[in-house]
Amino acid sequence: MNYANAKSLSGKKFKRRFGVEKKTFERILEAFKQEFPHRPKAGRPWDLAREEQILVTLEYWREYRTYFHIATDFGVSESTICRVVHRV
Repeated sequence: MNYANAKSLSGKKFKRRFGVEKKTFERILEAFKQEFPHRPKAGRPWDLAREEQILVTLEYWREYRTYFHIATDFGVSESTICRVVHRV
């Protein structure tokens, strides 16, 4: 599920899917942006946007799904999911 789809969920469904309220998600996102500021042209670009990195991590913590299953949902490799979960 990408960020656009997650954003369109109702507050109740968002919390049921990711385990946090939308307001809490926004706070986590702001903290993440401060910790990892966008640096253009500094290394390889991330495969997932910051919002999606947070969603991946929340989904992993909430459901303990395998990296393989989350990777297929987000259209990236298992190693990308592993790096994202450990970074966040």
